[in-house]
Amino acid sequence: QVPLKPGRSLMDWIRLTKSGKDLTGLKGRLIEVTGDELAKHNKKEDCWICIRGFVYNVTPYMEYHPGGEDELMKAAGTDGTDLFDQVHRWVNYESMLKECLVGRMAVKPIAAPKGIPSTLSEEKKQLNGMLPEKKVLGASAKDLTPSCDWFQTDSSITIVIYTKQKVMNAELVTVDCQGKQLRGEIIVDDHSYVVEVDLDHAVQEDLAVNIAEKVGKVEIILKKKDNIHWKMLGQPLESHNTFIKRMDRGLFYRKCKLVSKTEVTHDTKLFCLMLPKSTHLHVRTGQHVYLKQIIAGTEVVKPYTPVLPFLPLDFKEPSHRDGAHIYLMIKIYSCGLFTQALDHLQIGKYISPEGNFKKSQVQTSEDLFLLAAGTGFTPMVKLLDFALTEISCLRTVKLIFFNKTEDDILWRNQLEQLALKEERFEVQFILSQPTKDWVGKQGKISSSLLSEVVKRSRRDSKVLICICGPTPFTEQGVQYLKDLGYSPEEIHTFTA
Repeated sequence: QVPLKPGRSLMDWIRLTKSGKDLTGLKGRLIEVTGDELAKHNKKEDCWICIRGFVYNVTPYMEYHPGGEDELMKAAGTDGTDLFDQVHRWVNYESMLKECLVGRMAVKPIAAPKGIPSTLSEEKKQLNGMLPEKKVLGASAKDLTPSCDWFQTDSSITIVIYTKQKVMNAELVTVDCQGKQLRGEIIVDDHSYVVEVDLDHAVQEDLAVNIAEKVGKVEIILKKKDNIHWKMLGQPLESHNTFIKRMDRGLFYRKCKLVSKTEVTHDTKLFCLMLPKSTHLHVRTGQHVYLKQIIAGTEVVKPYTPVLPFLPLDFKEPSHRDGAHIYLMIKIYSCGLFTQALDHLQIGKYISPEGNFKKSQVQTSEDLFLLAAGTGFTPMVKLLDFALTEISCLRTVKLIFFNKTEDDILWRNQLEQLALKEERFEVQFILSQPTKDWVGKQGKISSSLLSEVVKRSRRDSKVLICICGPTPFTEQGVQYLKDLGYSPEEIHTFTA
């Protein structure tokens, strides 16, 4: 992120979009844009960008963009969908840029590939027995595609998903039942398989999910509201039976009740959100969720990494999570539009999981270093729990925690107690604005500092370095680590 000029905050942008000013330069008209026409608008004072087939005049947004003008200019006059997805796919651009919409791209009709029905008749088949297969991947990948079936008793409906994976666990399965709409998502590496059905009859609020981990079978068990025989499961919805890359899957939100807010430091609070009764969701280690709020009529979304309700001091057993709550440690900024609204929240917000960390990155490591700045500590909490509980090959786990002052250190007492109790764990606090009484290390992230605190336990040990904090901290840290000889495969960055 870059510093914005005064009067260029998110709230200022929202006010501008509601002022009635013509932000497209087309006086309210929507046009069809050719590729040649789009390419002409590639300057800061005249910048159009295409995202998912829609063209926006982002010229008036230049000074309001948190990533700076240069980031927007990378996609000037072109299709910026891929770049947008890489940087911040979670941003609701339709809401943020709706007053900048120029029109739709003019595209030539593309012939439908063979084997794909030209009508929706196949999609609207009654779901009875095996569900209709939608070939999203190529033929070579057909064998990898999960499949689905269902059966019933007098009182229940069971949907069975055969994932064709030898390893499957609760963190890879998300199920929601909102009213009569059932949605189940299975994560298979970097792909996502979804079952999405408008159920034929009503079901009770609570559901159960059984997972046969070693054979990769997932059962979703619903209780019927009325003990009647269902002739079919229901009607398939748009995403039903699709197996696509996770990056191409839209976010899914559910309403969560805010249960409590607890002060952690002078400007950071621990929020406890309760999931709906009809949701099965275990956020994976290293993954984040999205909170969505409507602020002045505009949808604003921010990512946060869930933490544990407290830091365990005994890592002999995997921590038991009730699956009903999500805990988020969030810094409240005095001038932050989103966090101020969140701090005043009394009830009910929305979340959806996403992220790119793979546990296998830790499972083969002997030395694990966690570099965190401020609330960049949050993804490290579950990672610490997982590493110290389940990875016996780890020799050392070291947290290097950067903060401005002692008052800013999150869970300092718990971390110090953990370091005393767990011989493999070490924590080092580094302050950039210490008092004269501070006896620990001080300064900001640098090559010389990292060369002191990040050291392999032996010359050839397998190391993983995870880093999270503000963007400049993360980018500088990665560069310093590379300069010190660590390979890209040994470095993982989290989104702060």
